[in-house]
Amino acid sequence: MDQYTKMIVKKRIEKTIAALEKNNMMGIYVERREDAPAKVAELIEEGATVAFGGSMTLNECGVMEHLRSGRYHLLDRDNCPPEEKDAVQRQAFSADVFLCSSNAITENGELYNVDGMGNRTAALIFGPKSVIVVAGYNKLCKDVEKASVRVKSIAAPANCERLDCRTYCKEKGECAAFASGNRYMTSGCASEGRICSTYVVSAYQKIKNRIKVILVGEELGY
Repeated sequence: MDQYTKMIVKKRIEKTIAALEKNNMMGIYVERREDAPAKVAELIEEGATVAFGGSMTLNECGVMEHLRSGRYHLLDRDNCPPEEKDAVQRQAFSADVFLCSSNAITENGELYNVDGMGNRTAALIFGPKSVIVVAGYNKLCKDVEKASVRVKSIAAPANCERLDCRTYCKEKGECAAFASGNRYMTSGCASEGRICSTYVVSAYQKIKNRIKVILVGEELGY
């Protein structure tokens, strides 16, 4: 990315951060993915109980490596026996801090997220004392409608490929909603492998700065 593109990206991020702050969410900008772990460290006390939702972004920017450094009591859903995973995910609701990414972030300061099981969106909404969202600038969208299109055309198909889900979007590269002409937020296939079941839009928050959004000036995740 050249310097002029970086300037435009930064302006979009700054606009979004201002909107997030109007919605009682803390907005933070870091230019490079390598800067994200240090910023996360500033927001979590050593020894805190920490949980996380599934996220390519957290892996790509080094945050997961930081969380596994031994500095925290980590509820590691990815490194526990399969029979214990459900219990570990439920413990996340009483964690001090929960980390995840967001499927989309609107320039109106809204977080748009779609889940299969709903464990990530549930913790985002309520439970953990603090939530840290890390997202690349590629997640920025004009509004919720554009965010919905982003999920149906990019995030869901890519994640279904990654998880090897037997869905229409994995086979065709986009949601079945586009083929049917029915593009409502929740429209899509009826596959048992569908990962788009729970839709959450986080707008104005009752608890100021409970949700902290770190926006990175690079592309991360889906």
